[in-house]
Amino acid sequence: MTPIINIYAVTVADFIGIAILLVILVSRGWNLPGRKEESRILLRMLIMSVINCLVDQVVAYFDGRLGAGYNFYHVILWLGNTYLYLYNIFVGIFLVHMIVKHIDSKASHRQFIVFWIACLIQVSLLVVNIFTPIVFKIDMNNEYRRGDLFYFFIAVGAVLNIYGFVYYIIAKIRNPGLRYFPVIEFLMPILFGMILQTFMYGISLLPACFAVSLAGIVIAFQNECIYVDKLTGIYNRFELDRELKRYQKHKDTIVAYMLDLNGFKKINDNYSHEEGDQALIAFAGILTEVFGAVGTVIRFAGDEFIAIVRKGKESDIALYKQKTMEAVERYNERSGKPYKLSAAVGGRVFDFSKEANQDLVVVIDEMMYKDKDDYYKDHKKER
Repeated sequence: MTPIINIYAVTVADFIGIAILLVILVSRGWNLPGRKEESRILLRMLIMSVINCLVDQVVAYFDGRLGAGYNFYHVILWLGNTYLYLYNIFVGIFLVHMIVKHIDSKASHRQFIVFWIACLIQVSLLVVNIFTPIVFKIDMNNEYRRGDLFYFFIAVGAVLNIYGFVYYIIAKIRNPGLRYFPVIEFLMPILFGMILQTFMYGISLLPACFAVSLAGIVIAFQNECIYVDKLTGIYNRFELDRELKRYQKHKDTIVAYMLDLNGFKKINDNYSHEEGDQALIAFAGILTEVFGAVGTVIRFAGDEFIAIVRKGKESDIALYKQKTMEAVERYNERSGKPYKLSAAVGGRVFDFSKEANQDLVVVIDEMMYKDKDDYYKDHKKER
């Protein structure tokens, strides 16, 4: 049975994809404050995706065309379909690589090797396909046909998607703060389009699905720019307001801490403000290690941080303060820095079923300063 390309369905899907991508490009939604590398990657993927939708439209139009331009149509179909496969390979791998890099700041050497081996294998198969059609072919009627290894490409794409899902879920267990980077929501359209396009030959959904996924990534990054501190990567005061409203609404009991770096001004004065920034980043990482799985970490202002333990109780006050001090000590032992980090900590239980109007920040700030005063009594030179 001769497969039929539904040109109208392809046109509608590609038009939707192009419209989404052009809106992102024109509105500069890809331009993320303070994230030049990720902005560049997004811009390139958006441009490649616009070309992908256009090429998809072209090959759909020329599929099955005969007549005086037969040889020209044949070449266009070979080149166009090869580009579509290359796009799916590179952008699929770039997406998963960006997810891993965004979650953990950088991909491991092993992950990098695996990603590029998968890429190299698929590109090599497409090169072989030029001489011996094993992935796809354009028959004598100028009709696109799937080859024996077509499903290998589908399997690799599915594995990459599943890897992205699993990696994100594991990371989110460690760091619930990833709520503004919903990987599942923007990998799902690609997986959905891949499944439908595999079993419903004659339509082309993947270009539009990639466009929807890229739109989801842009929205996620923009949300992070609003609620996540640019320097440290943890939440900012906007998220604190949202968190407290949720706790008040549900009448939750929490433990809240105010933490402030001791001697931070001397780090800036003696070792530069850049080194001070590195100290803030390191301290944010320490707090995420301690509180990430049980609550939320927020950069409140300057070198002041707030940590919240969900469903906290009285005994947690001393417990997590001690864990913080131990984590700071472990960092100091391995950091190799010419200075040592230390922090003043003030913490208290808040039961929002009884004290909904309690000014949480004022209370824990006062408690933190009591702890800081005690510290400076023994470390007067660090003032």
